[in-house]
Amino acid sequence: MPKPDHLQFFIDPNRCIGCQACVQACTECDTHRGESMIHLEYVERSQSVQTVPVVCMHCNQPTCAEVCPADAIKRTGDGIVQSARKPRCIACGNCVMACPFGVPELYEDRQIMMKCDMCYDRSSVGKKPMCAAVCPSQALFFGTREQVEQLRPMSRPINRFQFGAQVISTQVFVMTPRGAASRQPWVDVTAAMDEQARGRSVTFKVLPAGAVPEPPPDVANVDPFADISV
Repeated sequence: MPKPDHLQFFIDPNRCIGCQACVQACTECDTHRGESMIHLEYVERSQSVQTVPVVCMHCNQPTCAEVCPADAIKRTGDGIVQSARKPRCIACGNCVMACPFGVPELYEDRQIMMKCDMCYDRSSVGKKPMCAAVCPSQALFFGTREQVEQLRPMSRPINRFQFGAQVISTQVFVMTPRGAASRQPWVDVTAAMDEQARGRSVTFKVLPAGAVPEPPPDVANVDPFADISV
């Protein structure tokens, strides 16, 4: 049974809190044989604890399948790229080297490549993948585009990623700031690797001792954070 077309997988890196609930839940998926097919990456570990969940992006033209000499990696009709098929996989590691997102994992003890298949036993019948089902901050979301846009009005889902001269489109969407997405409807991955973090400071308006601010005439329509700059 194919995955319902109206249900999509969304990643919102800004909401990841590094709890690793997704990692633990992924091990419970029967098709993964107790292994977790999702992991968390630190954005800049020396400067921040910010993490990003990494799952298979399910490319529309999967490079892992294109470089497989044994034709062991298949893509379903609804766009989900599966783990290598055991009878065909020769554990050569080509897929590991070729994937631009660093997703496939080669298990040498079993001579097989395994990867996230979006919990196909669940998503193909309209259920949430295990990771999205347990994510407390909804950094991993499985639902309709209308739902995620309503929940994230300041963000926009993007599924096109540029690596040098190559642009890859995927079945998985990443939430990006709406302003940036309007200027460029894809993520330039290689350019983002060279970006420098911008420093931020928070300032608050300090009132003189004993001063009592006058209440605004219409409290409901006044921004309570107008005097705060970030």
